[in-house]
Amino acid sequence: MITSEQIRAARAILKMTVAELSVASKVGVATIKRIEAVNGIPPAHGKTIDQITQAMNLAGIEFVGTPHDRPGVRLNK
Repeated sequence: MITSEQIRAARAILKMTVAELSVASKVGVATIKRIEAVNGIPPAHGKTIDQITQAMNLAGIEFVGTPHDRPGVRLNK
């Protein structure tokens, strides 16, 4: 599981807009905005988070840590 902060950080590292993440992950813009609006574990279905995670992984992002132990992101390009 990843956190909303990790998603926001990953987008910032990639200079990716919400719209671009929406296309890449096949998750709606409104859903991504809702997920990013909170802190901690996002209020979303596991499948939705998996789609976002996979899109970010394909773009070169590695999510590290756990939601409760040093969550972070790393660029692997």
